[in-house]
Amino acid sequence: MELGIGMFGDLQINAKGEIQPAQQRLQEIIAEIKLMDEVGLDFYGIGEHHRPDYAVSSPEIILAAAATVTKNIKLSSAVSVLSSSDPVKLYQNFATIDLISNGRAELMAGRGSFIESFPLFGYNLQDYDELYEEKLELLLKINKEPKISWKGKFRPELNNQEVLPRPVNNNLKIWVAVGGTPESVERAGRLGLPVMFAIIGGQPIQFKPLFDYYKKVYQAYGHDMNKFEVGVHMHSLFGENSNEIADYYYPLYSAQMNRIGRSRGWAPYQRNQFNGGRGSSGALIIGDANESVDKILAMKETFGLTRFSAHMDVGGPSHNAMMKSIEIFGTKIAPEVRKALKK
Repeated sequence: MELGIGMFGDLQINAKGEIQPAQQRLQEIIAEIKLMDEVGLDFYGIGEHHRPDYAVSSPEIILAAAATVTKNIKLSSAVSVLSSSDPVKLYQNFATIDLISNGRAELMAGRGSFIESFPLFGYNLQDYDELYEEKLELLLKINKEPKISWKGKFRPELNNQEVLPRPVNNNLKIWVAVGGTPESVERAGRLGLPVMFAIIGGQPIQFKPLFDYYKKVYQAYGHDMNKFEVGVHMHSLFGENSNEIADYYYPLYSAQMNRIGRSRGWAPYQRNQFNGGRGSSGALIIGDANESVDKILAMKETFGLTRFSAHMDVGGPSHNAMMKSIEIFGTKIAPEVRKALKK
């Protein structure tokens, strides 16, 4: 099982509502990715947002910068909002990262957790499903065929057109991110694409039927189980002392849940929800190394994971807290998880 970190590029927001400068956060992110590589984590993913509380609107630029200061870690989006992107340009960008990084780039396509990119790039939300379907089809076709002819509804047609550059080995690893819809799971299984499930609330066991359904569809369409890959992305932060890291993180985490919740009609986030999420059956991995090892191994056993992604910057923890969490993940948690999986 690969172990890594996902981020959305959350900016730190103080008690006065003042937002951290994006320039500062972007420089911190590069330093954090460099440390991830140094402590031996397997992959890093960065999301795409177009909001004032996030620093990253172009994951590929962050990943290209990270490629120059790292040696081994895989570099992925988490996610690229495919519905409001041009698949041709997106593919070119990630192929370029792949060449710069000597084959370490991956692209994770998704619908995105917010909708700001649709009006920003001139797309109609009424076309939400059709956009994703068509653009995923084109993205996968480009990956298989260096020279393509294609015609769709939302993009000018391509006539025997080369898409360059090509990635290392002429193939780019493309993941898809899914939430909780069976339709998305069925599509991924039918296409034989690796899937990252976002489990950010409630009890993870509730997702078990979707994991099982994905595997069933994947096998039904005759895809090679030796290439079967499935991951989970869960809100995480690690510290030396479980109670101390929880007390530090709760105000930041709850503030972010409430900022998002106000626009989505959620009830105010409470400490008992946070504590419940941190429990053995909850979806938060926030605590010390021993607790985190146990919970990650439980996720592996429950879902048959090939990848675990700790989503580590929700609510904008300080750079120092992030660096400490990364260090603990790489030097204490990852070695114990890997040792247990070899038994």
